[in-house]
Amino acid sequence: MIVDDSAVVRQVASEILGSDPAIEVIGVASDPILAMARMKNAWPDVILLDIEMPKMDGLTFLRRIMAERPTAVVICSTLTEQGARTTVEALAAGAVTTIGKPRLGLKQFLSESTESLASVIKAAARANVGVLAARARNVPAAAPAVPAPKLSADAVLPPGGHGPMAQTTERVVAIGTSTGGTQALEEVLTALPQVSPGIVIVQHMPEKFTAAFAARLDSICRIRVQEARQGMRVMAGQALLAPGGKHLLLRRSGAQYHVDVVDGPLVNRHRPSVDVLFRSVAKSAGANALGVIMTGMGDDGAAGLLEMKQAGAATVAQDEASCVVYGMPKEAVKRGAVERSLPLRGIAGEIMKQMRM
Repeated sequence: MIVDDSAVVRQVASEILGSDPAIEVIGVASDPILAMARMKNAWPDVILLDIEMPKMDGLTFLRRIMAERPTAVVICSTLTEQGARTTVEALAAGAVTTIGKPRLGLKQFLSESTESLASVIKAAARANVGVLAARARNVPAAAPAVPAPKLSADAVLPPGGHGPMAQTTERVVAIGTSTGGTQALEEVLTALPQVSPGIVIVQHMPEKFTAAFAARLDSICRIRVQEARQGMRVMAGQALLAPGGKHLLLRRSGAQYHVDVVDGPLVNRHRPSVDVLFRSVAKSAGANALGVIMTGMGDDGAAGLLEMKQAGAATVAQDEASCVVYGMPKEAVKRGAVERSLPLRGIAGEIMKQMRM
């Protein structure tokens, strides 16, 4: 079901999704009131939902759906500062993921995103919505890139090179996640004490959305959470989130760690890419690091986590039962990159245990 007050979105998205043999568009609606009336006759597996609409806003509609009949919801939100803040609220309220849409050139953008839009809808249909709904009830009061050749981390950072120096007092936790990751990160980071190791994070999100997401996390966590900027130091009690549309790399300077925020091609069809971050951590931190891969579709991060393990880092994956989409962790386990698989509620404790803080 497509719920959007834009006739262009309803028409183009219907054509794009309807052309995929695995997807059936059972209806469209220009506002949530009309959508609810039509959903009485045929309830969808996935709802593609706008936020700013007449009669009832998308956030209110989402909260009602998650309370009455939890359903996979993909948010289609404008790439604006206000849109980003509202979308972050929607993700916290139980949306599976988000797709950013521009205010101009919308029809061309949707047409160019045919493959990724269909992939997101199919992944949402497989999502563990029960996990999202349960977490949403406890909440305090993404966009897929244009299809491109699937590049590895080699496109940004060459493999190998000299290993990092021996273990030091500076420790680093690297976290990679995607679909379902906004709620998962919230649960992990809010459970950490103020004195905790420095953290670097890649969460697949569109540009403009990561700043709002970091601000939300910062408002509810004991640690400080910021969107990463070039050259920032990785410090205890702080988490740095990769900006949407940029790769995040860890760099060593003496006994300290800093981040580089760089442009570059899509890696595993993502920018930021978890593989790029994990490779940089393997090269710069080695055994001084802990790698954590969490819920998300695809395989981004699996290769990089294996490189971290081979460099001496401890590695952890979120287990299948607590994942919204058991894609990225599953691939990492399959490749032998994971030492331990843990439920989401156990990851914060494992971070503190492994980092000996």
